[in-house]
Amino acid sequence: MTTEERRCGIMNLLLSSDRPLSGDFIARKMNVSRQVIVQDIALLRANGSQILSTTRGYLIQKSSHISRVFKVIHTDEQVADELSCIISLGGRVKDVFVNHKIYGVIRGELNLRSQLDVDNYLMEMSKGKSSLLKNVTSGYHYHTVEADSEELLDLIQAELKKKGYLAKLQTYEPVDFTSPGEIPHF
Repeated sequence: MTTEERRCGIMNLLLSSDRPLSGDFIARKMNVSRQVIVQDIALLRANGSQILSTTRGYLIQKSSHISRVFKVIHTDEQVADELSCIISLGGRVKDVFVNHKIYGVIRGELNLRSQLDVDNYLMEMSKGKSSLLKNVTSGYHYHTVEADSEELLDLIQAELKKKGYLAKLQTYEPVDFTSPGEIPHF
């Protein structure tokens, strides 16, 4: 087995495990010493692998966040309902953005993860002289929403549609807003 094959094998072991794997366990599986595994792990990390060291062994840091962009439209009075709908179904509202015909894409980070975050956001908006970003494009705007599964994003999409908040894409807009992690480029 070559060094590259061994490192690939280590990654496969870690990716297929839901629990930490000890250096001794990995060493036995790869038929090398624990010290070789320690060195391999260090090199894998140096190359960008998200390997965590715990008291029980090594673990791959798996990202469980999947995202989808939703085009929505609603009144100012419906903002609380829209955001609460997303949060209550397990979504996290990462941002809000618009595609302005003159200024292009204008984006604001939101990072709303709980109802408390939504309440604080709405309170801050009500204090200021600023308007909601959606108002520069007649109410049309987009949210990048993260969730732990495609199923949760499907539920959020269905609920936004049921409430009448989903907006129809125009012919000039990107077609695929559902690619995980992909933000549309205008």
